[in-house]
Amino acid sequence: MPNEGWNLEYSYTQLPGIFYSKQAPAAAPEPQMVIFSEDLARALGLNPDGLRGAADIFTGNALPEGSLPIAQAYAGYQFGHFAMLGDGRAILLGEQITSKGDRYDIQLKGAGRTPYSRGGDGFAALLPMLREYIISEAMHSLGIPTTRSLAVALTGKDVIREKVLQGAVLTRIAASHIRVGTFNFAAAFGTHEDTRKLADYAISRHFPWLAEVENKYLLFLREVARKQASLIAKWQLVGFVHGVMNTDNMAISGETIDYGPCAFMDAYSPDTVFSSIDHAGRYAYKNQPTIGAWNLARLAEALLPLIDENQEKAIDAAKAEIESYMKVYEDNWLAGMRSKLGLCNEEASDDALVADLLNLMTRHKMDYTNTFRALSIGEPISEATELVAWQTKWQDRLHKQSQSPSHCMEIMRSHNPAIIPRNHRVEEALKAAELGDFAVMHDLLTALRNPYEGSSVYSQPPEPIAAKYKTFCGT
Repeated sequence: MPNEGWNLEYSYTQLPGIFYSKQAPAAAPEPQMVIFSEDLARALGLNPDGLRGAADIFTGNALPEGSLPIAQAYAGYQFGHFAMLGDGRAILLGEQITSKGDRYDIQLKGAGRTPYSRGGDGFAALLPMLREYIISEAMHSLGIPTTRSLAVALTGKDVIREKVLQGAVLTRIAASHIRVGTFNFAAAFGTHEDTRKLADYAISRHFPWLAEVENKYLLFLREVARKQASLIAKWQLVGFVHGVMNTDNMAISGETIDYGPCAFMDAYSPDTVFSSIDHAGRYAYKNQPTIGAWNLARLAEALLPLIDENQEKAIDAAKAEIESYMKVYEDNWLAGMRSKLGLCNEEASDDALVADLLNLMTRHKMDYTNTFRALSIGEPISEATELVAWQTKWQDRLHKQSQSPSHCMEIMRSHNPAIIPRNHRVEEALKAAELGDFAVMHDLLTALRNPYEGSSVYSQPPEPIAAKYKTFCGT
């Protein structure tokens, strides 16, 4: 058998025992590979030849050499309400160390019950796992920090939801699975020393340059805030709606994590909500930046005893960091919008120019992705008088900079995707997969790997009948 290339460590188990439980994956009666990312395997230092058909490993039947399977404990503010959580259906096999010394969690999602399952069966269904595979790999190709998907494998065991579904396991790759909710858990159920050890571990893993600086815990909060500001700005710039921004779904590494009720906008509307359970629109597209700040405030609360022994001083310092988050977000977002519009210099009126376009797009129900892409290839975006006037105003703005029109268009084409994982195309792929036809999904994935190149059938928005799209938390 070829060498599989595993080089696993398990540094997370150096933390106090309250943060995890040892847990073996459940047995899968008939493992079968569905999809495997050879490119990602190579990037991790794994050998695709040794793993291509390794359904036993990717369902948890066989453990990789050097693994120590655990389930992680965490809590979370779910729709604003605190809850004890944890890996209810996910098992961390270990941390793969690449030839460059980078460290990545290898996690099986849907691998059976754990001490944190809270009455659930711990299993996952095929279609939600394939959906996460598609969306997370699309996000990676768009240049947005994200967890990634190495494989999906059938278990041969049905799962019972509203109907009988095929059971499957997704192998998720992450810089780590440390969440804001992990700190919520430490603050609620651990000691100050537990929180300190968690913070020190997170710093050593993700922000090692802070280890020896003064007040490293305040600077840790700052670094997490900066990463979240950058991440959420990237979401907004491509029209991505996460859908479930609970604190347990906010990774301190700055990666997008948990692709449950997420989706991409077609027609632009700030009020867009896809999740079937988000009745009040708490996690609507327009609210994502402020929810990021709310979540960071919950992280700050957990860190207060570490920031300063004087609570008032700690609160004032943390407040300043949360307030600066929004400024960093706005700077990231406006810089991204300038790139989407080919604006190579800065003018005070740029913010208003962008706002005018977005307001017009809302009023005319214009496709978000295709409108910006049309601008980037020199096409008119509409025949409506007010949109023609806006496009003329934008072109006048372009002429005020020294860069050539071709240079500006090149910048725009590299920031305005032609192809996103449109909801109707994802559903089309999943429906075919449910019937055992995976070719539709593979074709979609091929298109999504080059989102900024050209256009195709995958650029077309849905028919109006398919536009009212709802998503559900995959189980």
